[in-house]
Amino acid sequence: ALTVRFLTRRFIGEYGDMEFIYSHNLTVDGREILFHIWDVPSSQQQAEEGSSEEKRIQWADSFVLVYSICDRASFNILPLKIQFIKAAKEGQSQEKVPIIIVGNKRDLHHHRVVSSEEGRLLALSLDCSFYEVSAAE
Repeated sequence: ALTVRFLTRRFIGEYGDMEFIYSHNLTVDGREILFHIWDVPSSQQQAEEGSSEEKRIQWADSFVLVYSICDRASFNILPLKIQFIKAAKEGQSQEKVPIIIVGNKRDLHHHRVVSSEEGRLLALSLDCSFYEVSAAE
């Protein structure tokens, strides 16, 4: 939902467990940037073997890991995923890999189980950026 919102400015609430690669042109600071976004649902990632996830990691230049503020399990898996990404990407070079942690569903604050502070602290401890958003809003 967050990827589609970024690409189309529209919110669609229901998705299947499908993997998609999107391409999108965007002008940033007067420069045209071509994004290729490999969007993989978390449940699919957890079911696959590491080699497929390793392929995605090698393909990407940066990472946006999204969790639901209403789902503790989606938050708890992040440290392991980030360690896996850093080991795969930073092990090859001295360059830091850009990783952003995004807490989604901020509009559902009444169902919140992961605090903003927890998200900020996790990002700080793993040297990542952090944002909280609502794809619906």
